[in-house]
Amino acid sequence: MKKEELARLGLDSLTVHAGESPDPAFGAVAPPLYQTSTFAFDSPDQGAARFKGEEEGYIYTRLANPTIDRLEEKIAALEGGAGALACSTGMGAIATLYFSLLSAGDHVVATSSLYGPSRTLLEKQFSRFGVKSTWVDTADLELVQNSILPETKLLYIETPANPTIRLTDIAACAEICREKGLLLAVDNTFASPILQKPLELGADISLHSVTKFINGHTDVVGGILVFKDLEILRRVEKPWQMVGATMDPHQAWLVLRGAKTLKMRVEKAQANAMEAARMLEAHPEVEWVRYPGLESHPQHELALRQMKGPGSLISFELKGGLAEGKQVLERVKLCTLAVSLGGIETLIQHPASMTHAGMGAEARAQAGITDGLIRLSVGCEDAADLVADLKQALDSLT
Repeated sequence: MKKEELARLGLDSLTVHAGESPDPAFGAVAPPLYQTSTFAFDSPDQGAARFKGEEEGYIYTRLANPTIDRLEEKIAALEGGAGALACSTGMGAIATLYFSLLSAGDHVVATSSLYGPSRTLLEKQFSRFGVKSTWVDTADLELVQNSILPETKLLYIETPANPTIRLTDIAACAEICREKGLLLAVDNTFASPILQKPLELGADISLHSVTKFINGHTDVVGGILVFKDLEILRRVEKPWQMVGATMDPHQAWLVLRGAKTLKMRVEKAQANAMEAARMLEAHPEVEWVRYPGLESHPQHELALRQMKGPGSLISFELKGGLAEGKQVLERVKLCTLAVSLGGIETLIQHPASMTHAGMGAEARAQAGITDGLIRLSVGCEDAADLVADLKQALDSLT
């Protein structure tokens, strides 16, 4: 379908039809998997023309591939973007973002509780090349304003943040970036395009680990960068190709298949999460719960304004701290003790010792990642079964 036709579709139709069309060779309804490294030319002149950019067409899969193109088209349509670049992993997308947009002496302001490796990459690797970073609670707009320096080039936020489930006002940050001449990148992994559209709120780049909700079946790793306009995409495209962060066609084919059910999965997991969050909040062993769908969430009003739903990620802390948290992790039966999120199964993990261990204790404390914090990625099981599993693990503490 043409872009203008896709723009008129609802989200259910868009997840099914964006990036999809019958295969012109044989009419296959499912998108073909072009599992090839290279593409033949009709003539030497055609090969030369394609390398010069004078003729459209495929050359080599690291540069472009029809299967990968379909995935990029689908996610760009869901995000309302001008185009997208699919990456080998979520961290491949983040590394491409840094590598293509930052130079020696540049400065980044970012969410303090950003996904651990995203922060570690800037602090321990890009710092070797003179890139500086400041980590703040980006929910505090005054802090954001005060952290911007003359050499700041990028404001990078994650909302909801990992694993604190703290929200940042995307539209307000976009306004700050316009005033200061900065680019705004938003990690939209936790919300997915179903619940939040950063580009429509003024961001320049929206990025995802497609490993999570977009694929949704815990069997693929991948990432994607989606751009508000093609000018920024062109700045990123060549570095993306040169560092080899591009996606493999088989990855793209699997993610395309998973993405067709994205809206249904997000809505089911979200409904389950609301029931789980209410039970957790009422349980006497729980100190606090962070879930945007609860009125007790400090930014519940922002969630209602910025998101189409609260999602399916929950953080909570037990009154007994880390010791009781470990007991709960050991006693759940339906929930799986594993990192990652956004799959059809419910996953539970301990960020301070797992996903955010590389940050160090001081940085974790500054980001609000306490030693007793437990993160729950709610899946698509029966809500009653999920709630019962969590409740029996909590009840065992008393």
